[in-house]
Amino acid sequence: MPAFSVNEIIEMAVQIERNGYAFYSEASKRKDLDSTSREFIERLRDAEFNHERTFLQLREDQDLSVLELTPEWELVASYLKSIVDSRIFYTPDAAIKLASEAKNIRAIVDYAILFEKDTLLYFHAISDSISHKRAKAVLRRIIHEEVSHVLWLSDYQKNLA
Repeated sequence: MPAFSVNEIIEMAVQIERNGYAFYSEASKRKDLDSTSREFIERLRDAEFNHERTFLQLREDQDLSVLELTPEWELVASYLKSIVDSRIFYTPDAAIKLASEAKNIRAIVDYAILFEKDTLLYFHAISDSISHKRAKAVLRRIIHEEVSHVLWLSDYQKNLA
């Protein structure tokens, strides 16, 4: 039996996005941010919110029990569990704590890059393990956006003094 059902996997995707939203939301409230940094973080926060809505809509629109899982689903589900168990923002409270206790904007960006990379691993594993066309298309779009987040963060990090 798989470690997780498809519905549980989608629910974890929703939770990942909520945790990211909590992190970016808390980070955007910091008094030590300049306006450019605040706007940058708010843009990432808003993207996490939109991703959460996308997954919730997917769950409402589709019968996720018919996603036609690959034969390797049990292995993939175990892999997904290991990603979830080791992710940097394992709860909204943990995400908020990291954002509020980060030493500076550089630390916030470092945490954000780790979060976005964890998220990419998770979504790639799901995408590679289902054949449902709409769900795959949704995941590909979100993966593309998450890659852009890593690139934005990396570029931003390079420009920090």
